[in-house]
Amino acid sequence: MKKEFLARSLIFFFLAAAVAVPLGGLWLSSRAEPGTVVLHARMAQNGGWSLRTIQAAVGQPLHLKLTSDDVAHSFAIGKSDQPPIQVLPGEFVETTLVFDQPGTYTFYCDTWCGLDHWRMRGEIVVSGLGATATPEPQPLYLALGIDIDAPHLAAVVPASPPSSARGAQFAGQLPVYVLDPAVYQTTSPAQLWQKLRAEPALSGLTGADLWDAVAWAWQKQVTPAGLAEGQSLYATNCAACHGETGQGNGVMVRGLPALDYQNMGHTLVHPPDFTDPQVLSGASPALLEGKIVRGGMGTGMPYWGPIFTHPQIEDLISYLYTFAWQTKNLR
Repeated sequence: MKKEFLARSLIFFFLAAAVAVPLGGLWLSSRAEPGTVVLHARMAQNGGWSLRTIQAAVGQPLHLKLTSDDVAHSFAIGKSDQPPIQVLPGEFVETTLVFDQPGTYTFYCDTWCGLDHWRMRGEIVVSGLGATATPEPQPLYLALGIDIDAPHLAAVVPASPPSSARGAQFAGQLPVYVLDPAVYQTTSPAQLWQKLRAEPALSGLTGADLWDAVAWAWQKQVTPAGLAEGQSLYATNCAACHGETGQGNGVMVRGLPALDYQNMGHTLVHPPDFTDPQVLSGASPALLEGKIVRGGMGTGMPYWGPIFTHPQIEDLISYLYTFAWQTKNLR
């Protein structure tokens, strides 16, 4: 009888230990040292980040302890060189941040975790004295008064994909303004084509020749490094909705209604097809910058102003135009 009781007691002990040890380890790992902020990630529909605002001070270390309560997430800070930190369910990861400038910094998840993934954002409010940050330029769409919600389909489009390589042969005949950065920023490809078509000196060129010239002029405004950065930004932040090929068929928007340019509503819609020549051939870089910075009102597109730096937005726009030319590489 005593042996049976002892055996049952040992079994109970080992079963209890098997449960208690993992739970105890999880409890210990969830405890934070004094001064450490514990931040839980949850899908947007489950509440998003457990904290929406975190206070910090210039020059003072901010210790964070991160974990996920549901699926894989990541922790990233907008307009920062710090790489995203992977945040996995049931695991804790720690990081320390130090800010040398006061201000409000946006933290967000850059791992697509659901339809409302982009809503997983919060703020780190940094107070105190520090170096004054160089203000970023005002978005051109505001300075120029561009209505980024108005339809902008191109009035003229190329009959076949333009080639910057073919366009290079006309470089000596083109007016100098085609390479003016200000003209590039404020003019759509279709508008530049129309401007070139009106040049008497270019009357001998065909419409296709002029589209090749426009493609060449656009290519001269970007660099391979900038294009690569734009492609990386697009893949991480845009492809889930806009699709890898830019056709607006990303996994997160399947089943949504098509975008109606004439009757903009206030509901989630299917993104535009960037491979449709009318879409990007009718959009200037300034207009696209506004779309990215502010988001698409009435479309469900999130705003990226607090996330991307001005150079990053320029690189992203450069990559978007490769869909207009229907080629992923500069030629």
